[in-house]
Amino acid sequence: LDPATLDNRPEWYHISRGDEMMSSPLISAVSTYKALAHPARMRILAMLRGGELCVCQLIAVVRLAPSTISAHLVELKRAGLVEDRKEGKWVHVRLADNAETRGVLAGIFATLADDPQVNSDHKVLERLRRVELAVLTRAGMDLERVGITGCCPPSSAKGTRPCPSA
Repeated sequence: LDPATLDNRPEWYHISRGDEMMSSPLISAVSTYKALAHPARMRILAMLRGGELCVCQLIAVVRLAPSTISAHLVELKRAGLVEDRKEGKWVHVRLADNAETRGVLAGIFATLADDPQVNSDHKVLERLRRVELAVLTRAGMDLERVGITGCCPPSSAKGTRPCPSA
């Protein structure tokens, strides 16, 4: 066999258009499940189940640096799981409103129903939703400074800072 003829046989090579993997169901599924593969991102999604939240509220509850929360939100947004909107100086985040997201998250939320960290987050958010955003940010997103104490679950979740009172 002549190597020159082998190189020109169409069954031996494929020229990519470059975009066939960008929107395939496989890539979309990988992106979605990659976004779900972190405890902080799972907590954020569980918190958003109760409705839209300001990023400052997420920072206060998860107790991670703003840049870290932002990076987690970028990953969730890239996967199509959350949407955001800006209102003045506040950025609000909500779960994406589409059938695919609802389908993926239904099973996740059922799995997290008895999780102590997720339940603790829910209780904190019940109180935190009554605090004005300006008051929360002036307090440096410190829950204790806005009168919310006893917020920590029995054991701190991986990927979060320890409870200030621990």
